[in-house]
Amino acid sequence: MGGIKKEISDPAHLDDALAAALARLSQTVQARNSANPDGEKDGQEDQVKVLMDRQRVETHVAAPKTDNQARRGLVKIRHPNRDFFLADMFDYALKDDGASMEAPIFTLATKPDLSIWEWTSRDGNKSVRVMPSVLGRATQHDKDVLIYIISQMTEGLNRGRDDAKNRTVRFTVYDYLVTTNRGVGGDDYRRLQESFDRLAGTRIKTDIRTGGQRVTDNFGILERVRIVDKSQDDERMIAVDVTLSEWLYNAVQAHEVLTIHPDYFRLRKPMARRLYELARKHCGQQAQWKIGIELLQAKVGSKSTLKEFRRALRTIEADNSLPEYRLVLNDNDTVTFHTRDAKKLLASIVGRR
Repeated sequence: MGGIKKEISDPAHLDDALAAALARLSQTVQARNSANPDGEKDGQEDQVKVLMDRQRVETHVAAPKTDNQARRGLVKIRHPNRDFFLADMFDYALKDDGASMEAPIFTLATKPDLSIWEWTSRDGNKSVRVMPSVLGRATQHDKDVLIYIISQMTEGLNRGRDDAKNRTVRFTVYDYLVTTNRGVGGDDYRRLQESFDRLAGTRIKTDIRTGGQRVTDNFGILERVRIVDKSQDDERMIAVDVTLSEWLYNAVQAHEVLTIHPDYFRLRKPMARRLYELARKHCGQQAQWKIGIELLQAKVGSKSTLKEFRRALRTIEADNSLPEYRLVLNDNDTVTFHTRDAKKLLASIVGRR
């Protein structure tokens, strides 16, 4: 154990340390089983072998790095040289609310989804009914608006600002587009207006509590969107006032939010974004999280067949683009999310000795 601790103290050698620790752990388990050939095997030898095989593969598949180049599963960073006045905005951690992380409120579809979506947790204690407007249900990419607002509101609460206790947040559209890694052309402003319309039009009825309170009304994700300033040249939005629903507001005020990685906004596929959210919520401080594929499909909110869902998972696994986590589709129709934090993963492996 002392040798292992010495190795992991240098982050540059974490992958080598992980491989070495697995090799030593494998030798220990093999020796223990050899010393007791007639005894019942504890199964740990097979587990170590699987981990060693995965580690060999993953050394050849680099974790996604934050740069401005597009790669499989990730779009390029569109604003590598950000304006100086945005520095404060980028300094604070991006936040996602625990309530919408819990349930598949947002559609994964890229075309208008006009269907009513109902979801119930496996234990039957939580349920959500999502009803779209004629424009369609709010999408996973529309959710960027909420993440941006929640991040601003949370930062304000952390700094003790009184305006952070207001359900209405004012922001400039250009700041939002840059922060969420979007373009700043006319089409990008138009698409944001469409996101506002879907978010305000999508209605929710749920018994999931936020901030210890249950809002039983039928409510919109956004209560109100008001354009407060427009460009005199082309009518583009410059500043907007956005009012959160009481349900989401209660979650933020109770600090029921989680920090997310900025590369979330670089993920191309809506399903990859949803998978990252689930990994972030359920892994927490753990080194890994394992879940059956059918239950994962329900949590993701995928309407595809199980075969199609499995194929989509394999594509995302091959992309290896999820920030902070590696996704592994196992042979027994389970999925494991592993942390990319080698020190935490190594400590978890050693802890099972």
